[in-house]
Amino acid sequence: MAGGFVSQTPGVRNYNYKLTPKVFVTCFIGAFGGLIFGYDLGISGGVTQMEPFLEEFFPYVYKKMKNAHENEYCRFDSQLLTLFTSSLYLAALVSSLFASTITRVFGRKWSMFLGGFTFFIGSAFNGFAQNIAMLLIGRILLGFGVGFANQSVPVYLSEMAPPNLRGAFNNGFQVAIIFGIVVATIINYFTAQLKGNIGWRISLGLACVPAMMIMIGALILPDTPNSLIERGFTEDAKKMLQSIRGTSEVDEEFQDLIDASEESKQVKHPWKNIMLPRYRPQLIMTCFIPFFQQLTGINVITFYAPVLFQTLGFGSKASLLSAMVTGIIELLCTFVSVFTVDRFGRRVLFLQGGIQMLISQIAIGVMIGVKFGTVGTGNIGKTDANLIVALICIYVACFAWSWDRWDAQLFLTMICHMKIGLVFFFAVFVFIMTIFIYLMLPETKNVPIEEMNRVWKAHWFWGRFIPNEAVGVSAAEMQQKSV
Repeated sequence: MAGGFVSQTPGVRNYNYKLTPKVFVTCFIGAFGGLIFGYDLGISGGVTQMEPFLEEFFPYVYKKMKNAHENEYCRFDSQLLTLFTSSLYLAALVSSLFASTITRVFGRKWSMFLGGFTFFIGSAFNGFAQNIAMLLIGRILLGFGVGFANQSVPVYLSEMAPPNLRGAFNNGFQVAIIFGIVVATIINYFTAQLKGNIGWRISLGLACVPAMMIMIGALILPDTPNSLIERGFTEDAKKMLQSIRGTSEVDEEFQDLIDASEESKQVKHPWKNIMLPRYRPQLIMTCFIPFFQQLTGINVITFYAPVLFQTLGFGSKASLLSAMVTGIIELLCTFVSVFTVDRFGRRVLFLQGGIQMLISQIAIGVMIGVKFGTVGTGNIGKTDANLIVALICIYVACFAWSWDRWDAQLFLTMICHMKIGLVFFFAVFVFIMTIFIYLMLPETKNVPIEEMNRVWKAHWFWGRFIPNEAVGVSAAEMQQKSV
């Protein structure tokens, strides 16, 4: 596939490229890094509702779950159970602070390998756990693995992909996450039917498989041109760029990479510089978009889907089956984003997804509120249960091709204390974030990373923070403003 691209932003350079088999294969293997995160997201929610697991490590929760008169919203409320789930994310947060340095100094592939290795050790601790301490140590090691993989894999994919297909290749990481979730829910469905403690041990222990995949993948992957330039291997970087672009005419893009690397090396105080006005748009967006992602409510569905469905009155087997269905829907709809993001742009998908999520969340909240009220007692019929599952699938579908994910560890406590208000709590933030995207986020499709300052300069609000010398365009071009 040969050709170029046309940017919608004045002054942005056009690079020649080919989508070579090499770049496709390397990005496909690199996306394996998403499997470890996806597998954990899918496996943990199912394991935490398996009765043998709860009876072994969380007997208090097990007794509450068996109590027929228990408040449905508070069935799984436990600080110790919350600590088990959240310890991974706390570890991932800490490890990400070190992962960025390792990714920069040693290259993206070795950071990916380290992530897979620590995840492998963590899966062994969890699979053979004899007490809470072993479970927590395993979760922390899993968290370190997720932190390193989530730091290095998106960077690797962005640097290897052609600029006009960067959105699609970056979504490969998300596809791998969702695929890991689906595989995990299928495994949970069958292991939950095994007698004794063998079921949850298999579920947790099989996390070693995606860990080995990312380790092996990291060993055979090449370094990115950006990483080679950062570490002083300039000639190798140019050869790699020519190889992945499928053309020898890469001088313009290569010089941009050189210039970007030299500029980054001149930064003496990065934490101080990021607060400068010229970096205000990037700082605000990189903080607020992940912040809003946390508050879409998607992780309530993904991480705790089996628990959520049990809370709504589903049986254990039906809960796992429903979670598997929503996971498959999310996987299929993620491909919608892969094939449309570079055609329609991220902004359009953000806006459409926000509106659809808002409508479905309100409908889900109203239905659950009517059936269980604020006291958490009541019954739900088969027809209503199927309708709620359908609405959740609609919600998951639009999220899959728009916002994507993260954190849910406080859900068990929040649903107990906020009850049905939790759904509307998330809906309010979906409304706010959709308005935020409409007003503040410019379209970035077909724009190379090195040319993003031109996009910010052309924005009606952010343009005032970007100095002219940061983009090097004429005064006439500066007057061409667009949202």
